[in-house]
Amino acid sequence: MVGAGKIHRTAQLSVAATTGASTILHRLDRLVDGLTRGIAAALVVVEIAILFAGVISRYVFDDPLVWVEELAGILFLWLVSLGAVIALMRGEHMRMNVIVGRIGRPAQRFLARLSAVIVAVVTIGLIVPGWSYAVQQQAILTPVLQMPGSWEVAGQLAALVLLLYVALRQLFAGAAWGELAVVLGIGAAIGLALWLLEPEFDALGNADLLIFFIGIVGACIFIGVPIAFSFGIATFGYIYFTTNIPLAVVIGQMDQGMSSIELLAVPMFVVLGLLLEMTGIARAMVDFLAALVGNRRGGLSYVLIAAMYLISGISGSKAADQAAVAPVLLPEMRRRGAAPGELAAQLAASAAMSETIPPSLVLIIVGAVTGVSISALFAGGLLPAGIAALGLAVLVFFRTRGERPQGARVSARGAWRLFVVAIPALILPFVIRYAVLAGITTATEVATLGVVYAIIVGIAVYRCFDWRRLIPILVETAALSGAILLIIGLASAMAWALTQAGFAQTLADMMTGLPGGKFGFLAVSILVFLVLGSVLEGLPAMVLFGPLLFPIAQQLGIHLVQYAIVAILAMGIGLFSPPFGVGFYQTCLIGKVPSDEAFGRIWPYMATLVLALIIVAAVPWISIGFLQ
Repeated sequence: MVGAGKIHRTAQLSVAATTGASTILHRLDRLVDGLTRGIAAALVVVEIAILFAGVISRYVFDDPLVWVEELAGILFLWLVSLGAVIALMRGEHMRMNVIVGRIGRPAQRFLARLSAVIVAVVTIGLIVPGWSYAVQQQAILTPVLQMPGSWEVAGQLAALVLLLYVALRQLFAGAAWGELAVVLGIGAAIGLALWLLEPEFDALGNADLLIFFIGIVGACIFIGVPIAFSFGIATFGYIYFTTNIPLAVVIGQMDQGMSSIELLAVPMFVVLGLLLEMTGIARAMVDFLAALVGNRRGGLSYVLIAAMYLISGISGSKAADQAAVAPVLLPEMRRRGAAPGELAAQLAASAAMSETIPPSLVLIIVGAVTGVSISALFAGGLLPAGIAALGLAVLVFFRTRGERPQGARVSARGAWRLFVVAIPALILPFVIRYAVLAGITTATEVATLGVVYAIIVGIAVYRCFDWRRLIPILVETAALSGAILLIIGLASAMAWALTQAGFAQTLADMMTGLPGGKFGFLAVSILVFLVLGSVLEGLPAMVLFGPLLFPIAQQLGIHLVQYAIVAILAMGIGLFSPPFGVGFYQTCLIGKVPSDEAFGRIWPYMATLVLALIIVAAVPWISIGFLQ
């Protein structure tokens, strides 16, 4: 009995210890979550305030605040680093789930833990050399504020520590010891195999690029590892096992890729896009368009295309565009008998069509990573998207010829009333474009005008401003920006490694030797970006291959603005095309439509967009005719 009592007390103590540890971890989770969300939301507000103050001081008072860009750039890196932590906590980093989503739950959990191991390894690979990089930056002072460069890196390192904590929690949470042993054993076995093969890599020459940047990247992406960390693990592996380059260069290249001031437009336009839906601006636009053609055959489909064209000119984010339009239009289209799969197909095609409409985030990012003028890209993107929109409208006309018109005709007086209500919403795209083209603001700053405008209109005109949603909007902005910018940073490091290996010159020799000259190069580029846009979600493909392919296009006599527009359109079509295009599945989620219902209906729309793409590629004037 005494022995049994000891065993019972021991079991009680063990359970109590386990419960106590679980409680501590739960409280620590809440602390990390609250800390990252609170600071990230505050940083978004501070960034908007700083940039808006810079515009007012320069344009209104003719007294530029010379420190604005410098301070905004430092805080921006802190913001996106914390945003990457939030995105990991919420599972919002870009990844390909097409294959993982079709396997059983136990296998999904196993791959999720393997993914967490890879995320943790990449994070450690950034933290350890990042410390020495911060020490090197200590002696470098910023030009205006005279702040040590290490301050900028310190904020990133703090966020990376939080990122490592989240990755480890995802690895260990709820896992059996046997499962953990297998996952960690697989990771250790792969690392040991690469270490043992290290002497062989020298003999392989550039063939080792296939192992790291095709084999490892491809395997990681297909098992559901976030794309940014797939790039990161391959880059670290290549540098560590095949070169003598210090790993600190990775965080240096990552910083360089993310620190372009133009990229600060990403969180600004994300928050603007989210505000459009909350303040009623998007609904006012859609209601007016529906009053014009909503009662005709396929009328609401035309409204969907036009609304995506107009709203893309404001928000710059495809997810925000779709989230603003879908809740307004899709329920009414369903009520009129439209097939759910058709709705998702039209929404996806409209989003792909609008990738080049300024101020699209992709335009800004392409300009930042390739050096092409963002203002020129803004001017060159409207007409190509218009050609694609016209093609979609013609397709809708033929697909709805046999339908009966539905919906009540709106009287002239009713249409006029809706137009008056929509005026504050309709002028916003023109205000944004004019502010950039007239030199009032930069592409980075212009979104802050839109944010302030949307807040004023939402409160004073539409009286639709839910203050309770403001913090979630700011946190969502940080998370999406962090996910995007982490890809850009690690893709920049990967592109640098490829360049150092001589891949850029090999690629240039191969592409310039294609038959057909610049037309052959354009044709191959379209195919490349269609495929990469589908597999790599477009944006990583552009960041990775843009700096390599754009100089070749210029060498062949192709105008860089035209090449950028062609590449972006191809990338967008790939992004929203099944079976791998993540944008297609995102559209189905937003529209609440099973992907199987949309799969068979989307192909005519994608074919129409490909035809429009060929026209844009064949006629340079469509892209460059309005350049000054």
